[in-house]
Amino acid sequence: MVELLAPAKDKRCVSAAINNNADSVYVGITDYNMRANVANISLDDIEDIVKYCHDYDKKVYVCTNTIVSDNQLVKYKKQLEKLESFDVDALIISDMGMINIAKDSSIPLHLSVQANITNVEALKLYNELGVTRAVLSRELSLEDIKRIKRNSPIEIETFIHGAMCVAISGRCFLSSYFYNRNANCGECLQPCRQEWRIQSHDDKELILTAPEDNDIEKSRLLSPRDMCMIEHIPQLMEAGIDAFKIEGRARAPDYVATVTKCYSDAIKLYQLDKWDESSEKYLPQWKNELKGVFNRGFDTGFYFRVPKQCSCDNEATYKKVDIGQITNYYKKINVAELKLWDELKVGDTIIIQGNKTGSVTEEVESMQVDGRNIESISEGLVGIKFNNVVRENDHVYKKVPIKELSL
Repeated sequence: MVELLAPAKDKRCVSAAINNNADSVYVGITDYNMRANVANISLDDIEDIVKYCHDYDKKVYVCTNTIVSDNQLVKYKKQLEKLESFDVDALIISDMGMINIAKDSSIPLHLSVQANITNVEALKLYNELGVTRAVLSRELSLEDIKRIKRNSPIEIETFIHGAMCVAISGRCFLSSYFYNRNANCGECLQPCRQEWRIQSHDDKELILTAPEDNDIEKSRLLSPRDMCMIEHIPQLMEAGIDAFKIEGRARAPDYVATVTKCYSDAIKLYQLDKWDESSEKYLPQWKNELKGVFNRGFDTGFYFRVPKQCSCDNEATYKKVDIGQITNYYKKINVAELKLWDELKVGDTIIIQGNKTGSVTEEVESMQVDGRNIESISEGLVGIKFNNVVRENDHVYKKVPIKELSL
């Protein structure tokens, strides 16, 4: 049975993943995290996260996949002892020195995509070093993956959804060149996502910052579209891949919840042998939901061909507007009291996010103030009945269509 692995930058994202049927989550810690700018989790929080996930029979993998110096390895040895005591399920790792240190621990080792694995011989070598699973290079085709799986001595994992990098396996030096920030140490500022122009030595220019016919995507020639393989779950399952990985450790809880649920539902549909009869019904729904959260347009990566389409900026169909917070929740009647600082009306869709709640979406069917029904409110305290369990101090966002925001 395939494992669905979801990303998490904080406890809210962990809960969002678990609540939407992820089998495992992967998180990053300070100093050894490829998303160091936005996705650092303290060691104390790692312990809490492991306990929470294990209570639900889910796994936690910790990313320690940056390039490191000798001084960092000294600190890594100390952190490794704590991670081992927390009963972490695996380390995602790429540096050979870190592998040499970590192989003597009891924690299973998973090889990061940063190692750029493209052949079976490499997997054989890493197997001898104690690695039990490898995330294959994103530059492989589905046929390449099938061939590797047939001969691999260890488990294989591949990305199925999320951002693609213009550099092979994320080995990029643009941030170092422009900003003195090392992408391979988790400090990428993504200059590739900006608009660019090409200029030759004889001053001929291909200017792509203001393309004709408003064709904005051509201005971002270094920014690939996101991967989306929701339509191809049967081919991926039949390839024998051990784990499907969702990219997005910098993403918000609603992204994690939405993407995890869509792929979990798709996998379940295939496992129930109902793909042929039901996928035509569900695929449009899944694709619409995936388009709703952060994305740069969709492609299938290298699975079937070399991708050549560039992306626009975020193409999500809605944005979250911060409007309030849960002040009380009455579990027996499923009613929450909200403190609002922005407008809300009956019929609006809201997103509630918190460490244990994760991310849930509800349509406001009714509201009450002082025991009387109201249709709208600009600010203040209001009671709303929920279908999902929410919690005190959860944050509340209004889901606003992008077109509506631009009016």
